[in-house]
Amino acid sequence: FSPDGQAVPTILSLIQNAKTSVKFMAFSFTLEEVGAALLSRAQAGVKVEGIFELIGNETESSRTRTLKCAGLDVRIDGNPYRLHHKVFIIDDSIVLFGSFNFSASATNSNDENMVVITDPDFAAQYVAEYNRLRSRATTPQMTCN
Repeated sequence: FSPDGQAVPTILSLIQNAKTSVKFMAFSFTLEEVGAALLSRAQAGVKVEGIFELIGNETESSRTRTLKCAGLDVRIDGNPYRLHHKVFIIDDSIVLFGSFNFSASATNSNDENMVVITDPDFAAQYVAEYNRLRSRATTPQMTCN
């Protein structure tokens, strides 16, 4: 639970321990430390990819540009609905999900929750949802300086 709990340290620990892949679906993703952890794992050879909600992905604080410009395979949601997921899938076997947006407000101001489930069969359902959304997602149209 946040803001009093350990949501961000939990997310960081799970990302830092990813061995093969990290996938994410994010309504709001502005936390620099989570973006840095993803970049670190990608540099270590872990496949990191994700989908951002269309609305808000081009703001200064969004991690979209940072991750795209670092060469990560990030996409912008293309389905006709608002992508309201807040999910990380680690090594296709661990799922982090809940109301917790990956933002300073979720960390410091809002009562939020995050659940972590380690179960490959459960994770497969989230991987299927990720793949469904990814099939409609588009590459961000932004320049990297």
